[in-house]
Amino acid sequence: MIMEQLMKMNGAPCACGRNHEFRSEILSGQGVIRSLPEIVRNFGAKKPYLLSDINTDRAAGEQVRRLLADAEIAYSQFTFSESWLEPDERTVGAALMHLPKDCDMIIAIGSGVLNDTAKMLSVHTKLPYVIVATAPSMDGYASMTSSMTMGGLKISLPSRCADVILGDVDLLASAPRKMLAAGVGDMLAKYVSICEWRIAALVCGEYYCEEIAKLIRMALREIVDSADRLLVGDPHAVSAVFDGLSAGSVAMNYAGLSRPASGTEHYFSHVWDMRGAEFGDTVELHGIQCAIGTLLALRLYDKLKTVTPDRERAIAYAESFDVDAWNERLRALLGTSAESMIALEKKEGKYDVVKHHERLEIILAHWDEIQQIISEELPSVEFVESLMKKLGLPTDVREIGIDPDLLPEVFLATKDIRDKYVLSRLLWDLGIVDDFAQSLK
Repeated sequence: MIMEQLMKMNGAPCACGRNHEFRSEILSGQGVIRSLPEIVRNFGAKKPYLLSDINTDRAAGEQVRRLLADAEIAYSQFTFSESWLEPDERTVGAALMHLPKDCDMIIAIGSGVLNDTAKMLSVHTKLPYVIVATAPSMDGYASMTSSMTMGGLKISLPSRCADVILGDVDLLASAPRKMLAAGVGDMLAKYVSICEWRIAALVCGEYYCEEIAKLIRMALREIVDSADRLLVGDPHAVSAVFDGLSAGSVAMNYAGLSRPASGTEHYFSHVWDMRGAEFGDTVELHGIQCAIGTLLALRLYDKLKTVTPDRERAIAYAESFDVDAWNERLRALLGTSAESMIALEKKEGKYDVVKHHERLEIILAHWDEIQQIISEELPSVEFVESLMKKLGLPTDVREIGIDPDLLPEVFLATKDIRDKYVLSRLLWDLGIVDDFAQSLK
């Protein structure tokens, strides 16, 4: 149902004043992988390039090769030997170096990193691209960007969405239960992302579309309602997760930005990924990290409900904020990858006292409305924590090998990841971000 509603918006005038467009095809259901040969022929392709890793090749590689062989479609292939791929220059470079000159289509078999890598190949080679999804574990299948680590910094690079996204429910249901749960974790993040999108529209005048937000809420409800059946491979539950994740990435395309699908909770995950790349810290599946980030953000929003803004305190905090000292703390936390964040701030100027004063006055004038948005959009900590435990998702950073003593610095760094107004920026504007960060210990 969610995909039908989403596609009804495609190309139609919207109340937000924009015409939302999405040109890719999403095929979701049982047995849809069998349409792969027809898809290849429809693009006029003669020799697709199959891209997988050892895990995803085991899950679906043989089935894909058999379908193509039975249809007398030639192909070439490259399978990464690593059991854990990093979405970085090395991975993209290896995939590109093995790309034959005579291939005329890219078919990725996998999920997160493989999808992001194939999207990068497609945008640079201008070849059509099909993704055979092997797990409903993240929301990037239909995204127009690739989440990559470049120069140590976790960034979203412009790429392109797959021309066709194949979500065969039978195949998805056979994914490891951990990956199914991770997909729910990535969807739980949408509670926070929609909340922060509305707050950013109010405080910073950002574009906001309520119709897109409604669809994300609908997808969340469908997933939460079917969560009990997910881990037993119930087709309806698996389909709900895949469709919900796909809806999240289509919504980002419609909005032209990542607001409908990511916020503070994703930035926790990004900082952990950056520390993993820089220092070798433990890194978990994206959706699992986002689920824990969601829980941390909800706890902070609960605390924010008790706050009465203090203009004098906020102004004094902004005026005394030492940017150079903070940059040194960023370098200690993230190493060389901090430099890109420091450079971003020089362009953005979010710590400028004049800009701060302008935002603060809006916050003070609309504080009741901000509190109302929080109450309307966010579920209770207890509800989300209970759901996560039911799905076997970790609820404490120590369960995924992260030092809880680092949480205050990690949260403070979330305000510097992107040019995006999120919870840590709101708390900085109020002059209370340090107190909130310390409460995470």
